Amino acid sequence: MTERAFQVEHVSEAAPVPRAPRSPDYLEGFLAKPPESVPAEAPGGGLYDEVILALRQIFDPEIPVNIYDLGLIYNVEIADGHAVVTMTLTTPHCPVAETMPGEVEMRVMSVPGIASAEVNLVWDPAWDPGKMSDEAKLEMGML
Repeated sequence: MTERAFQVEHVSEAAPVPRAPRSPDYLEGFLAKPPESVPAEAPGGGLYDEVILALRQIFDPEIPVNIYDLGLIYNVEIADGHAVVTMTLTTPHCPVAETMPGEVEMRVMSVPGIASAEVNLVWDPAWDPGKMSDEAKLEMGML
């Protein structure tokens, strides 16, 4: 085994060590940039979130879970104060098949900023328990 000798240069404390200029911190630009605003009618916007809160106030009479977390709401679109909700029911023979769409329409129209609402009841794709949120599954003892 051979030994190598390393020579260390003595640097005087009085002599400043030249340094390359520091590049700007990448976070400075990120933090200085104002957050992008989400339109009120888009997912994550204030009006959209209020409509989702209204939908979460409607419970399936046979299952103690709200219809949004149950996975019955497939889509919500809002434009110019008009909301279109696409939803399904657990089965076509659900006892609230005739009344649930009307209740959804009334609840959505009760949200300030929504002037009219339309509910489209669809059967394709069919509802299945996989569409439930984790919170709903926990409530039902499925997790």
